[in-house]
Order: sequence, then C-alpha cells, then structure tokens
Amino acid sequence: MRCSDKAALDQWYPLGTEKEIAFGRTNTRLLGTALTIDRAVDGALVVMADDSDQPLPIINRFGLVWTTLGEPAGGLFALPEADEEDRRVVNCGSVMVRSSGLRIVENFLDMAHFPFVHTDILGAEPHTEVMHYNAEIRRDVDEVWATNCQFFQPQAALSATDGIMTDYIYRVMTPFTTLLYKTCPNSANRWDVICLFVQPLDPNRCIAHPVMFLIDDVSTTTELVHFQQLIFLQDRIILENQRPLLLPMEPRAEIPTRADASSIAYRRWLKEKGITYGTTAMAA
Repeated sequence: MRCSDKAALDQWYPLGTEKEIAFGRTNTRLLGTALTIDRAVDGALVVMADDSDQPLPIINRFGLVWTTLGEPAGGLFALPEADEEDRRVVNCGSVMVRSSGLRIVENFLDMAHFPFVHTDILGAEPHTEVMHYNAEIRRDVDEVWATNCQFFQPQAALSATDGIMTDYIYRVMTPFTTLLYKTCPNSANRWDVICLFVQPLDPNRCIAHPVMFLIDDVSTTTELVHFQQLIFLQDRIILENQRPLLLPMEPRAEIPTRADASSIAYRRWLKEKGITYGTTAMAA
C-alpha cells in the first residue's frame, strides 16, 4: 500500500549503508513504493521510483544513503556528535523487521522492557522500576524529547565492566528516526549516541539501520556491531509478535502507565502531524 500522508512523504529516509550498496542494480521499497538503486563503476548512485522518470534526491550522511519521495523542508536533522573526530562511527548493518516502523521507534523509547527482553545486559530483576522522567514535544524544533531518564544496567555498553545507573536522553527527530544519548563509561562528561533510522517498506514491514557514535578506543568494530545486533535482535522477537503489527492510535486501544510518558508524547505528535502510515488508523 502506497503512502499518502504528506507528513510522512516529506521526510528523508535511509536506504542502506553507503559502503555496502552493491554495484549494479538493487531493488528496495520505501513507503509502499518500489525503488531501484543503480551504482556505477565509479560509485555514483542513482535512485529511481517506479512511478517517476526523474531521479530522487540523495543525501550521504552518517555512513548511509538517504532519499525522499516528497519535498522535505530542509536537509537532515542536526547531530554535531557525528562530526567529532574522536568518536567511533559504527554502522551496525540493516535488519528486516515484520512490524510497523513506528512500532520500532516506540519500542526504542521504552525502558520498561530492559530487564525482561535484554536480561543481564540493559536490565535485570529486581531493578525493574522506571523512575519518573520528563517527556515533551519541543515545539521550537518539532521533536519529541524524554529527559532525566535513569535505569540500572548490568552492562550499559560493551566497554562497561560493572553495572551502573545509566542516564538517558531520548530524541525523536522525525516519525521514523530516533536516537538516544546515554552515559559513556569511558568519559564522565560526554554522551554515547545510539541512533535508529527506520526505512518503512510497507505499513507492516521495515528495515532498521542502527548507527552508533561512541567514545570507545578499546572494542573492535566487529565486537561493537555484534553487541548492538544482539540487542536489536532481542527486540525484533518482541516486535514481530506484537498484535496488531501496526501502531494503535485509537484512545484506550492500549492502556499506558507512568513509564509510557515518551510513548504518549510520540503518539500525540504523530496525530498532530497527520501520520497514519504504519498505524491502525489506515484501516479506519
């Protein structure tokens, strides 16, 4: 099903890691539209939609290739940490998930599942309480933020040696892109940055592109990728078994708790924008 939401069309979306896009032609999808990516011998890329004879615009950023089916107001969101020379930029591959891309973003914002899904890594019993935090729609930048988030984690990062109380800040830049700033075990006054950029193929199917910007001069790239993929594949099991696969938008369709403040703000923000693609409102 093709997307008709202007608010969803007028965004930038990742298509894959720039270095891993094959030479020749690659077929993919975005918002229900079939795309082709042609890579020439010199590495030049051309992205075409099946309903157009004009190439789509491209941005190369964060190690990914981005495109749009609409008319975004500007370029990609700002992320100054991506340009800091001492950070490791780790592209963690692409993971297919049979779920709404909006479900994946919402799961990324949820701390309550840490002890039960990421046991002995991002959480563990009896430390199951999600302490009070602040969630808001920041009108000046049109983003959703959750601040003052804390959670005890047995292994907050690959380089962590002991369990610590980890500080988090969550940020949702567009309906299908989100990131978190979290306590950096290797630098007391800086944050690690973990991003999740989602390519919605169809309403109930997407590809997630995790990218990390880390202060870590100890771990190998392979170790970092394996650690992040372990976390995400644990999430995928839960996401693909959620019902409905689409994000519920009807009042009282799901009963929120105090721990769901970020989810409540996110859904309200989506409604304000008129986003229905990937939600149960598509069938309404």
